Amino acid sequence: MDLLIQKLVIPYADFPPAHTLMSYPATHVAPRFLLTAMASRPLVPTPTQYGRDSSFWVEYPSGLVDLSRTHPLQDAAETPSPPPLKAGQVEISVEGNRTIRVDTKSTVMVIIDMQNFFLHPQLRDHPTGLQCIDPLTKVVPALRSLGVKIIWLNWGLTEHELKTIPPALVRSFQKNGRGGFGFPLPHDFGRLLMRGARNSELYGPLQDEFIKGKVAGTDFWIHKNRMSGLWGYQTALDLFLQENGTTTLLFGGVNADQCVLGTIVDAYFKGYDCVVVRDATATTSPEGGLANVLHNAANSYGFVTDTSSLLRAKTTP
Repeated sequence: MDLLIQKLVIPYADFPPAHTLMSYPATHVAPRFLLTAMASRPLVPTPTQYGRDSSFWVEYPSGLVDLSRTHPLQDAAETPSPPPLKAGQVEISVEGNRTIRVDTKSTVMVIIDMQNFFLHPQLRDHPTGLQCIDPLTKVVPALRSLGVKIIWLNWGLTEHELKTIPPALVRSFQKNGRGGFGFPLPHDFGRLLMRGARNSELYGPLQDEFIKGKVAGTDFWIHKNRMSGLWGYQTALDLFLQENGTTTLLFGGVNADQCVLGTIVDAYFKGYDCVVVRDATATTSPEGGLANVLHNAANSYGFVTDTSSLLRAKTTP
């Protein structure tokens, strides 16, 4: 990491000695050296393949990163340009002066926890989460039309799961020593995050949007019982993705630095391509919570885009 920073961003003389880095406040070191360095990743000088066999990406000097796994790089000298866009593939602009190419049949949009409990004004104040609703209601139908499946990944607990949730997670939802998972909420919202309860339904127009997709066979509701929908062996989400040959995941939802991040990190560990949709993702955390997720998504886990770029995705004529 240090060598990359020195080479790409700042002269060696301007870089603090290694033994002093730990003494710098995080607010000083991160913005000046780490964040700037990784955000300015240069274009590759020649076509470059990452991975091998059936799981690989190919990045081209033009800024295109092909995630479709359809054209392995045989000889960089003989393959200076990417192959033509095929039917069923789209190209999406992402941050960092890049474009990604994906196979729509292998791509899934995962929308996390846009539920009444997290968004309904009668239960909590989440203005940034509510701001995600309009972008989502616009982009979801567009993605469906391209052949992208939509997963609504939500908390939805059973009576058995109430007995198996670890204490740290129980405590995080039990403020002031009261309430928590399974306890009744006011205004007829039902028991906290239990399956079938009103507070576990999608908020407002998103519930209607899901029903449209469910009828059309494009949208799927998957329950989770942890911060990550991919935690554990053969979760419902992981099984769905495997059975449908999924390689690329688009992420949105709340809260960015909690359940969204947990699922992103596990997806990254499992080898899925991760793309965070900036204006479809929000959090109630203090300033820096969302920024941290977006920074690491763009520079470590994968890529960052927005709904406008998804709506403008390039397709074959």
